[in-house]
Amino acid sequence: VQLQASGGGLVQAGGSLRLSCAASGRTFSLYGMGWFRQAPGKEREFAAAISWSGGGTNYADSVKGRFTISRDNAKNTVYLQMNSLKPEDTAVYYCAQNRGDSAGSSSVQYDYWGQGTLVTVSS
Repeated sequence: VQLQASGGGLVQAGGSLRLSCAASGRTFSLYGMGWFRQAPGKEREFAAAISWSGGGTNYADSVKGRFTISRDNAKNTVYLQMNSLKPEDTAVYYCAQNRGDSAGSSSVQYDYWGQGTLVTVSS
């Protein structure tokens, strides 16, 4: 399985970015997908996840109401729309594929990880 994340960059506080993650290697539509992030000097943390069909989503409290996760199973791609960005959202964002079909928040539920894309929010 390969996961290729893209869409990171530098944005001012209050701005928006959309991250994409293209997957290949196994049947994308069978698996839940997640986004995790790691800020400088901090541990990796959960941001958002989506179930296999897109019918279930899960968000960290810190991003709820500002971030939206979605997926296009025809394109084998998961997205993270990030609005109202804050400096504390600065991190490397990683997409990951769940071992199963759920929108879990624990990293141990995920067995494949992308290389990460850097998001920097300036104040």
